[in-house]
Amino acid sequence: MIGVLSTRDAIARAYAVGLDLVEISPNAEPPVAKILDYGKFKYEQQKKRNEARKKQKIVEIKEVKVRPNIDDNDYNVKLRAMKSFIGEGDKVKVTLRFRGREMAHQELGVKVLERIRADMEAETKVEQMPKLEMRQMVMVLAPK
Repeated sequence: MIGVLSTRDAIARAYAVGLDLVEISPNAEPPVAKILDYGKFKYEQQKKRNEARKKQKIVEIKEVKVRPNIDDNDYNVKLRAMKSFIGEGDKVKVTLRFRGREMAHQELGVKVLERIRADMEAETKVEQMPKLEMRQMVMVLAPK
C-alpha cells in the first residue's frame, strides 16, 4: 500500500523492481493498480475463470409428451421420468398434444396438466402455466 501516485512514478517503481504495473480496478476513483508479474496475473485470472466454469450447472430443459386420454400406467411412467429429471436439477417441459377431434375437448387436456402439477407440487414450481399453442398445450416445471 503505497498510496496515490502519478502514473509515471508508479511505472518507474515497477520497472525498478523488475515487475509490471497492472491496473486492477479501472472504474475506481482513483484507479487501483498493483505492481506484480503480468504473466502470473493472467495465469491466475484464467484459473479462476476455469474454476468458475467447472462449478457452473447448465440447466437443461427435458421434454415429456403426453396425450389427453393417457392411461394410468403410462401416466405413472411419465411421472417417474419427470421426477428423475427434476431430481437431476433440470427443467421439465410438459407437452400435451391434441389430435383431430380432441381439440373439441380441451378441458381433458387441462385436467391432465393439473393432475401433473398436483402430483409434482412437492418438488417443483410452475415456471410457465399451461397455455395453448396451435394443437398442443405446454407447461414448464422447474425444480424448487
